[in-house]
Amino acid sequence: MKKQKVCIIGGGLSGLITAHVLAELNLDVDLVTGSKEENIKSNRTTAISQENYNFLKKLKIVTSSQIDFWPCSKMQLYSKNKIGKFEEIFKINKNKNPEEKILYMINNAQVVTNLIRKIKKVKSINLKSEKNVSNIVSNGLLKSLKFKNLDSSKYNLVIICTGGRSNILLKNTQSEELKHSYDEWAVTAVVQHNLFKNDTARQIFLDDEIFAFLPISNNKTSIVWSIKKSLLKNFYNNNKNNNFFIKKIKKYSKIFLKKPRLSSKIEYRDLNFMIRNKCYVNRVLIFGDSLHLAHPLVGQGFNMILRDLIILEKTLEQKLNLGLDIGSLDVLKEFSDEITPRNFVYSIGIDFLRKTFSINDKSFKSLRNFIISNLNKNNFAKDFTYNIANRGLRF
Repeated sequence: MKKQKVCIIGGGLSGLITAHVLAELNLDVDLVTGSKEENIKSNRTTAISQENYNFLKKLKIVTSSQIDFWPCSKMQLYSKNKIGKFEEIFKINKNKNPEEKILYMINNAQVVTNLIRKIKKVKSINLKSEKNVSNIVSNGLLKSLKFKNLDSSKYNLVIICTGGRSNILLKNTQSEELKHSYDEWAVTAVVQHNLFKNDTARQIFLDDEIFAFLPISNNKTSIVWSIKKSLLKNFYNNNKNNNFFIKKIKKYSKIFLKKPRLSSKIEYRDLNFMIRNKCYVNRVLIFGDSLHLAHPLVGQGFNMILRDLIILEKTLEQKLNLGLDIGSLDVLKEFSDEITPRNFVYSIGIDFLRKTFSINDKSFKSLRNFIISNLNKNNFAKDFTYNIANRGLRF
């Protein structure tokens, strides 16, 4: 029987890992990467849960010799008290079990570079470095891509991994989506500091701001700072006033890090919430950030994508074993029915948490911190929180 063929549009982390997974299912894969510069030059980092780390390890994306996946054994949350000092309100510690971590931090550019190197060695993956796909068109029963000219390749399935608002996505989807803007920026940078055992992920909750300190080595920490745009009116101009951000990053870094100094450029991106109610149309699957966007508050955006990928792998493997067409509407509907309810509930939960931490009423904040501090004393509550973050929702 002739091998079925898949095209993946998008050369970021989602597209690269999806290509790797589907090639393992004995599918022919065309990967349209576009420009790699954006992914390779970025300083962005991503949190990976223990369960998803195990999945990547099984795929040999993670090897025992790699340090791209930096383990964090502890997580600590802080809030300002009545006198303006930071106090710990929640902590999870996994130091007792060396096989289980809170999360693993990756530098996106390093992992993308390694994945491209691996994929170039896989015979069943064909890299197409095209800048733009102008459309996805029917070609008999199957699908083809249109660049400047029509590509003669025929695909059982096309997967869009291009992000939320790409032209190819807008042209080929009409599904309803729940979305809104947080009216926030995510300001990201990498800070270098003196060597120490850097295995604790930390978050400080302030009024309209969240500072996250995410270790990526013993002398480097990734900073992810979510800040309301309304706070920046006095500091923001068309050139983005970097001095303001540098001072703020150094101010808060000094609380936990010794002799911090900026070691990367500062990057900015708008923060939005989005989830689609349908992830497919005729032989086209919407995937990754094209399907759902979450606030970085709990570091679950990419973990949701990996959980979708685990289910996609399982679904397609079953259909291939039965000799079925993997791009048929029945197959795509089955996959959609599996992931949509849990992604919807999970996304709404993250959105609710962000809204909870953005309420500035003093009485509400005191009550919120009181509840969280009491949950901090309950091991069952801590284990439940960890398991939801690690495995997602299962129903």
